[in-house]
Amino acid sequence: MKLKKMGNSIINQDTTEIILESISDGVFTIDNDWKITSFNNAAEKITGIQRKEAIGKYCWDIFRSNMCERDCALKKTMDKGKSFMNTSGYIINSKKKRVPITTSTSLLINKKGKIIGGVEVFRDHSLVEELRKELSNQFQIENMASQSPSMKKIFKILPQIAKSDSSVLLEGETGTGKEIMAKAIHNLSDRKDKPFIAINCGALPDTLLESELFGHMAGAFTGATKDKPGHFALAEGGTIFLDEIGETSAAFQVRMLRVIQEREIQPLGATKIIKTDIRIIAATNKDLADLVAVDKFRQDLFYRINVVGLRLPPLRNRMEDLPLLVDLFIQKLNRIKGKSVQGIDPEVLQIFMMHNFPGNIRELENIIEYAFVLCSTGIISHEHLPSKLWLSQDQMIENNDPEFLVKNAQAKTIMNALKENKYKRQAAADTLGIHKSTLFRRMKKLGLNPPKNSTD
Repeated sequence: MKLKKMGNSIINQDTTEIILESISDGVFTIDNDWKITSFNNAAEKITGIQRKEAIGKYCWDIFRSNMCERDCALKKTMDKGKSFMNTSGYIINSKKKRVPITTSTSLLINKKGKIIGGVEVFRDHSLVEELRKELSNQFQIENMASQSPSMKKIFKILPQIAKSDSSVLLEGETGTGKEIMAKAIHNLSDRKDKPFIAINCGALPDTLLESELFGHMAGAFTGATKDKPGHFALAEGGTIFLDEIGETSAAFQVRMLRVIQEREIQPLGATKIIKTDIRIIAATNKDLADLVAVDKFRQDLFYRINVVGLRLPPLRNRMEDLPLLVDLFIQKLNRIKGKSVQGIDPEVLQIFMMHNFPGNIRELENIIEYAFVLCSTGIISHEHLPSKLWLSQDQMIENNDPEFLVKNAQAKTIMNALKENKYKRQAAADTLGIHKSTLFRRMKKLGLNPPKNSTD
């Protein structure tokens, strides 16, 4: 039996093995040919692979990790001769399930100072991930996440809306997540196993739009060589999402009104009428009520599609959601692109807080995806952002105070809510999900003195 003296105590090989077998972290070693030479009990549990199956195999055949191909910490250790601590990534276990892990690596050196391989300790972070999901689920439905009062109100009633079969009108600026919201309503409904079909009404001329939605018969128009079912027919039993419905013509609106009222469609060139069972969710980045007032949208159609109306706030009015949304997009892109980006630098969050996001959530997601091109692992810093977002040095110095950033974000949120509600204090308070007196106190504290609405 080999004995090793450490300080005043003596540890034998058996004791070392007992320690390795008792810890909750997975531990394995490799030789210089990258073949596994040891595999502890925790490694078996985390991977679902028995020791006898792992010993003698190449480590990448056992772990099937996103780090194996291009960002292997153990390879860096073997190449550079130094240890790496707490590298994030994931492995695929025996049940083909993705397991999030952190790894620490070091060289194996014998008594003569010769490198004989490497050792990796890895920790299962599945529980941490589950806890994070549990926390985020308080404010998350489908691919939407929010902590803002206005969005939480929508999340609260969304299951009831989904279970009904009523038409829904989603209003909000471009990029606020109207299609995602429509998909969430569909997926929470009894129609979830049937098709969800989206069409952008503003991207097609009337004749083509009618053909796409209602279908056509052979010979209905030049180039129609065969019968073609429309999106309404393809969405039978499911949901059809009509984006930018405010861009449609008066003639098309008449046809849509008939579809909603009678639950029937007539393909172009057809003599027969087809009954249909679909749920309609419409969306617009315009104020349809204003269009109705100036006779640019049919009033009767407006009331038909606006049985349930939801207005999605712009991102600038829910800046408290930035960290949550950033985390959501990073997790999503890590899965898609097989990367291990851990988050954003505080400086990046400051830059985001100072940006107005005219493209809303879609713009934020595009910015994060851009950063992923330049950042494969670790933390996203300002160098990874599009140059248009960079602040000048003076601005950075001026705005580096966290208190300033918070106050600035609060002021922007309140002013935007007031503007959207034509400076009606009560309406703005309702939008923000706070009491009117609370709004007054915050305005006074922030030094805001916007014009008053005469009716408020």
